[in-house]
Amino acid sequence: MNNNLNILIFLRISKSASKGLQPIYIRLTLNGQRAEISLGLKCLPSSWNTDTSKVIGNKEEARSINERIEFEKNKIYSAKLKLEKIGEEVSILSLKSYLQNGNSSKSLGIIGVFRDHNQRMQSLVNKEFAPGTITKYNTTLKHLLEFIQYKYSVKEIDIKKINHSFITEFEYFIRMTYKCSNNTTIKYITNFRKVFNTCLDNNWIDKDPFINYKSKVKVVEREFLTATEISLILNKKILNARLDQIRDIFIFSCYTGLAYVDVFNLNPNNIVIGIDGEKWIHTSRQKTKTKSNIPLLSIPIKILSKYSDHPACLNRNKVLPVLSNQKTNAYLKEIADICGIDKDLTFHIARHTFATTITLSNNVPLETVSKMLGHSSIKTTQHYAKILDKKISYDMGLLKAKMTEADSMIKQSNE
Repeated sequence: MNNNLNILIFLRISKSASKGLQPIYIRLTLNGQRAEISLGLKCLPSSWNTDTSKVIGNKEEARSINERIEFEKNKIYSAKLKLEKIGEEVSILSLKSYLQNGNSSKSLGIIGVFRDHNQRMQSLVNKEFAPGTITKYNTTLKHLLEFIQYKYSVKEIDIKKINHSFITEFEYFIRMTYKCSNNTTIKYITNFRKVFNTCLDNNWIDKDPFINYKSKVKVVEREFLTATEISLILNKKILNARLDQIRDIFIFSCYTGLAYVDVFNLNPNNIVIGIDGEKWIHTSRQKTKTKSNIPLLSIPIKILSKYSDHPACLNRNKVLPVLSNQKTNAYLKEIADICGIDKDLTFHIARHTFATTITLSNNVPLETVSKMLGHSSIKTTQHYAKILDKKISYDMGLLKAKMTEADSMIKQSNE
């Protein structure tokens, strides 16, 4: 493998930096992988020479920082040569481990592996991963680090020490320390497992400690609005302009099934004329990257028309003036109170409402609903069908009618 190593020294600019001082980082690029390491040094942007990657000037402080930079660069090249000399695979991870621990990849720490994983995810945010996904993995890393410090009084632990007992104790720690629900806890462990698979994929360990680990996600009944409740919200006279705006966008999602982030990202190019000559939404779900093509009903069309000239839409090239998710959900609580709806109204309920009350309850085929929702598997959509007594009643009603008709025909043939 071609082990061309590139080193870039740069300032990581942050508006919240104390006194304008910015941290100096080293970025390593090797065989298509990248990692960034803080040098623990800072300087003012006005004192930094981007071309030479050094601090400008001959004062003692400037010389000291520049000498440290050269020292770290030489240390990196030296570590690479040592790894090659002892026959180790030279990778970003093994190089970072050698620099930080003085050991080769045969002695890797799980926290280092996890951090490297998250840094690579961060570099692909809004390309392959949603910001929310990065946040979940960072939270998992935070919980893991706190567990290791609590259990072993250290900040790192060798990947070879991760066993079945470690995993089950980590799970218990999450449940008890953060009071997480079963499904949330299992999600953190799943994230941990995905990162740990890196160790298996690279043959850093011989045995998978998750082999005998059992976990089960509990099915959660998803809240949705009934037709009566939709009507209450839709027809309620709301004088507050901001609440009226939130109400419209929520109703829009009830009739399109789009998640919050997908409504937020919706722009005029996503509104097209479909094969039937009517208006459709053509988009891709940010969460799964699957296509979602939705014919627009009359109510969402009216809502789009209402906000076509809204300043926020024109400035951001969006079709709806969507506020932050936090503010939207806060206003939805007010709307629920105003309308007398005794449910914890959140924006995601709109998506569940589309799947249940708007489509499946009105006999739209499961496959069609799955396609519009942008589900990657129809199993996800089937869960909505399970919770609809009305749908069960309708389907059994058809069966009863067929059986009654069959019985009548048999009776007539016997007479």
